[in-house]
Amino acid sequence: MQETTAHENVARGQSLYDLGQFNAGPPFMSFWDFRRSAASVRLLVEFGQEHGVDTSKILARSRLKEADLADPAIELDASQELCVVNNLIRTFKQPGLGLEVGLRYNFASYGLWGLGLVSSATAADALALALRFIPLTFAFCRISGGVDGEMYTVTFEAPEVEPALQRFLVERDVAAASRLMKETLGPEFTLSRFTLKHTLPPGVAGLANHSHSRMGGVRPEFGGASNSLSFDSKLLHMRLPQANPVTVAMCERACEELMERRRARLGAAECVRQYLDSVPLNTAPDLLQAARTLGLSDRTLKRRLQDEGVSYRMLLAEVRGRQANGLLADDTLSLTQIAERMGFSDLSSFSQAYKRWFGFAPSVGRKNVQDHPRGNRHR
Repeated sequence: MQETTAHENVARGQSLYDLGQFNAGPPFMSFWDFRRSAASVRLLVEFGQEHGVDTSKILARSRLKEADLADPAIELDASQELCVVNNLIRTFKQPGLGLEVGLRYNFASYGLWGLGLVSSATAADALALALRFIPLTFAFCRISGGVDGEMYTVTFEAPEVEPALQRFLVERDVAAASRLMKETLGPEFTLSRFTLKHTLPPGVAGLANHSHSRMGGVRPEFGGASNSLSFDSKLLHMRLPQANPVTVAMCERACEELMERRRARLGAAECVRQYLDSVPLNTAPDLLQAARTLGLSDRTLKRRLQDEGVSYRMLLAEVRGRQANGLLADDTLSLTQIAERMGFSDLSSFSQAYKRWFGFAPSVGRKNVQDHPRGNRHR
């Protein structure tokens, strides 16, 4: 077989899922497509209040009142939270704001999703659950993860929003994830590496040192190749101290029901696209695996796709082709490295697959995506 299947990765101890729309999950939807609890906005408001900022200023133009934040039943759309974040950014105007705010998110902030993490049997189980239900969190990044040699790396792809907002959201999502890892895996957990793509403004180099003591014991590397957290993959097999199979089963069922309600407005083809975008690059799930993850029989999924005028094979080629173009846009990667990352046994196998997807060789594809980067962006 030329590509590694998700099942084979699990058999080797690798996680089935990437850690969100997210490029891990399965996310099933973008952050625009689902509603969220008020817990995140409540944390943002509390941060502002502690620094003497009036609540009305933080909630301005968000269509929210302070009383709404105490209602456990209320659900917000993404635009409301982004409005509050923008208000916070304009008020504080400080580098590293997202890192400071993100460290306030603990497992209790996420309700049943967070409880499910700390109740999982192993770190790998917790990651699988986290990635499977990532749309139930407050993340705006597309989050993905996978085993890379001796490390497990969680990557955060920035959302397409304006730069200041993007920087805050990346920092917040990374910091929140690092705290969740520490709380879920316990005192034995330490990060091996922490990178952020954006650079520090002149004169604030001390921010790296300030974050160092609070982010898993490692110094953040600004100006890195990606936004990522890495740790020793051996930790995936670690038994969790608060494991409870009854609790995690209850949480999983509740998350499944909520996910089903929140993805109801998406068609089957878009659900499959987002699922395929979520699994590790070196896997190629089949229709049966996709159907199982989506909570459908393979026959039902096939029929729904046919009703929408597409097939699973077409969607797999579309997504894999887009992922390949995303890697081809990075001129630091050789074609052989790209083939390896995508799970092909050798460059020849990757080249043959790429020609099936696009009708020309990956070397030609590289020139196309580099000449027209916006038209071929990797989601």
